[in-house]
Amino acid sequence: MASAYAFAPSSTELNFSFRSSISPQRYRHFVPGAHSGFWAKTSPRIINHQNPSSSFVVPKRPSKNWELRSFNSVELDRNVTSDDEDEMSEGFLEAIEELERMAREPSDILEEMNERLSAKELQLVLVYFAQEGRDSWCALEVFEWLKKENKVDKETMELMVSIMCGWVKKLIEKGNEVGDVVDLLVDMDCVGLKPGFSMIEKVISLYWEMGMKERVVVFVEEVLRRGYGDADDGEEDGHKGGPTGYLAWKMMVDGNYRDAVKLVIDLRESGLKPEVYSHLIAMTAVVKELNEFAKALRKLKGFARAGLITELDEENVRLIEKYQLDILADGVRLSNWVMQEGSSSISGVVHERLLAMYICAGRGLEAERQLWEMKLVGKEADGDLYDIVLAICASQKEASSIARLFTRIEVASSLRKKKSLSWLLRGYVKGGHYDDAAETLIKMLDLGLNPDYLDRAAVLQGLRKGIHRSGNVETYLKLCKRLSDASLIGPALVYLYMKKYKLWVIKML
Repeated sequence: MASAYAFAPSSTELNFSFRSSISPQRYRHFVPGAHSGFWAKTSPRIINHQNPSSSFVVPKRPSKNWELRSFNSVELDRNVTSDDEDEMSEGFLEAIEELERMAREPSDILEEMNERLSAKELQLVLVYFAQEGRDSWCALEVFEWLKKENKVDKETMELMVSIMCGWVKKLIEKGNEVGDVVDLLVDMDCVGLKPGFSMIEKVISLYWEMGMKERVVVFVEEVLRRGYGDADDGEEDGHKGGPTGYLAWKMMVDGNYRDAVKLVIDLRESGLKPEVYSHLIAMTAVVKELNEFAKALRKLKGFARAGLITELDEENVRLIEKYQLDILADGVRLSNWVMQEGSSSISGVVHERLLAMYICAGRGLEAERQLWEMKLVGKEADGDLYDIVLAICASQKEASSIARLFTRIEVASSLRKKKSLSWLLRGYVKGGHYDDAAETLIKMLDLGLNPDYLDRAAVLQGLRKGIHRSGNVETYLKLCKRLSDASLIGPALVYLYMKKYKLWVIKML
């Protein structure tokens, strides 16, 4: 015959025959060990019901990377031609026949024919039973036996991983229940199949890329409910990641920040235990949502100033404040959960996230508190963050906070002093506190620091507008005199018209 046997038509046609189709003689069962949470150190146990004493334990190890690492796919489209047939031993054909008959345990058959089968023939046995309509569970049992006999080389592992990925993809495409997909992952773990990437993340990516957003959430819920997962090491501070964190990260990458936050909170409130690292991912999503919200709000106010839209009324202002407060409340809840369940080593990361949240929301007092909290746990914030918080506090004229933050400036270098005082000045300008901004400019001049031109111009312009409202020119004249003495402005003619007395007051600086 030109083609005696045809193995595995294609990876897309692979199908997994579930345990309902397995003969009672070869039925195996996954028994999860007791666990106290998602990351409990348990090992799945494969039990042979005919001989319980022959069970063995496969330790579960998390993989090492957030990113899915691609593997070298093994071509499953393979036809056994007459040339290949000549290379096959009678033992191979006999093994296929015995395994198809299902009269004995596959391990017993393979043990008996071990010496008569080559490594290539054992791989072909795997491919044969991975075909559509074959007893796919037999492929897993064959791989299990190969693993126990230390006969799984790199090529065989890649072959089985390719077969398994084909099964998983087929289940998802056909719309099978999420529980079926998790069952298959459990079976994979039971037989000792350890790909070089996270299969849970692979499944999440498949669901996500196929647009099955609701189904992928159900999948993560099922994984957490069973306490199963091959979660990866997190990218930050060595903390563990997992299915919840990975899905939240996928949502965040797509810009669905609120969905990422809602995912973690909903899972937590439903009684499940998302991994600690997922809470940090959700807190990052809170920061990004607050940042995007602040950008949108600035644009809205800009349109209002330009007369393109009407000014925001009280109801709209109230809704805006409520939305921001709700987001902040979610971030605080997440931080509290991390503090309760996480190790002390991540306290600094939590306070760092909270600091970013309050900065984006423009909350000066709360942001300042997080700076000191970070310092207490041994995580020093960058100097620029101190300056940003100083500017926020200045815009809100929080005198006590400004005084505390200003203590750092007094012992700083000249370059650092100028940078911090410039931030302080800009904060006053943003808040409309031009008298305080003028005092800051004068302080910079006293220290021998030359303020930037735009900063000087902004303060002078603000003071001029204030003169028209209050008639107070003292601060303006004092600042002009100091700037003139420092040769930072040219000769100036200051004039004031008092309408009541029809009097012009003119002074040359």
